[in-house]
Amino acid sequence: MRIGIDARKILNPQKNESIGVGHYTYQLIRHLLEIDDENEYVIFFDANVRQKDVRKFTRKNVKIVFYPFFDYKKYLPGVYNEILALAIISREKLDILHVTSTEVQIPATYKGKVVLTVHDLGVFKTPKSYRKIARMQAKTTKRLMIQKASHVIAVSHIIKDDIVNIYNIMSETIDVIYSGLDKRFFAEIKNYNGKNVPKKFGITKKYILFLGTIEPSKNITRLLHAFSLFKEARIKKNRRELCDYQLLIAGKPGWLAGDIKHMVRDLQLARDVKFSGYVIGDELIPIFKNAEFFVLPSLYEGFGTTILEAFATGTPAIITNAGSAPEIANNAAKLVNPIDTKEIAQAMIEFANDEELRDEFRQRGLKRAEDFDWQKTAKKTLEIYKKVMLV
Repeated sequence: MRIGIDARKILNPQKNESIGVGHYTYQLIRHLLEIDDENEYVIFFDANVRQKDVRKFTRKNVKIVFYPFFDYKKYLPGVYNEILALAIISREKLDILHVTSTEVQIPATYKGKVVLTVHDLGVFKTPKSYRKIARMQAKTTKRLMIQKASHVIAVSHIIKDDIVNIYNIMSETIDVIYSGLDKRFFAEIKNYNGKNVPKKFGITKKYILFLGTIEPSKNITRLLHAFSLFKEARIKKNRRELCDYQLLIAGKPGWLAGDIKHMVRDLQLARDVKFSGYVIGDELIPIFKNAEFFVLPSLYEGFGTTILEAFATGTPAIITNAGSAPEIANNAAKLVNPIDTKEIAQAMIEFANDEELRDEFRQRGLKRAEDFDWQKTAKKTLEIYKKVMLV
C-alpha cells in the first residue's frame, strides 16, 4: 500500500494548531513507522516546517512532501488552494490518505480513499463554548470531512455514537481506536521529581492542577468558583487566615482567556491561583507529579489525554462526567457534574482531607493508564488501512 498521512498539524505548536491533534499525529506516524517497513508512506508537511525537524521520520519506505502554499494561502483565494492541494496529493498516487483531524480540509474533488480520525465534536455538544464564526466553520468542515471519508476512526465510543447520531452515518464505517500514552509518563518518579518546576510558576504551597487550553469548553469559570468555596472550607478547617492550597492553571490561552484572569481578581484569588502558560515537555511530568491532585471539569471531552497523563504520573484525578471522560477513566477518577460548582468543590475538599482516598485513586489511575499504548493504536490503525483497501 502507498499510504499518505497529513501531518500539517505537527511541528507548529506556536501557530496555534491543536496540540492534542498534533500529538496524536506525531505519535501515530512514529509508531506506524516502527512496526511497518512493508508499506510505503508519504507524509505531508507545511512548507514552513524545518528540514531538520522532519529527519526523525526518514525511512527507506517514507517520502516527505511539503505543501508549497503555507506562505501563499493568505493571498490566494480558496479555489486556488483547492487546486494546488489536489495536484500535490494526486501526483503521489496514494492507495489511502489518512487525515488525522476534521480540522484539516482536503480538496473536495479528491477521489481517493480517505481515512479520517475524529477527536472532538464539542462544537455540536457545547456550541456556546465557541465563537460564532468558528462554530459555523467547524460544523461545515467537520460535515464535509466526515461525509467524504471512506472510513472513520473515532477516538472513543462516545465520539462514534455522536457521529452516528449527528451525521446519520452507518456505524459499520466507524471503528473506535483509543489514542495511546507517551511512554515517558511511565518513567521512574525519581527521574522526574522536579520540585523547582512548580516554584517557577509562583507555587509555594500544596497545589491542585488544571491542565488544558484556557477556553470556555474547559469550564474554568466554574472551577474558579469551586476553588473559592474550597478555599473557604480549608481556612475554616485549619483556623488560619490563608489557604494552604494553590490552584495552578496550566495551558496555552485560548478564546476569552483574559476573562479568566479578571475573574481571579474579582474573586480575590490572586495569591491563590497561578498561571503557567503553555507547558513545555520537560516541565509537564514534574507539574503532574508534584500536584496533590488534578481537576478537569470540562463541559465536554472527546478523549482526554490529560486524564491519562495524570493517571500515569500517579496524580489522583477529579474529572467531568461529560463526553468520553467516564469511558476513558473507567472508575479510576472521581467523577463530578461540571455544571455543579458545589459538587466540584466538595470533591476537592474530600481529596484534600483524605490521603487514603487520594492514594486509592492514584493506584486505580496507574493501573488504568497501562491500557493505553501507541503501538496498539498503530497496529489497529494499520488494520483499518488494510480493511479499507478490501472495500
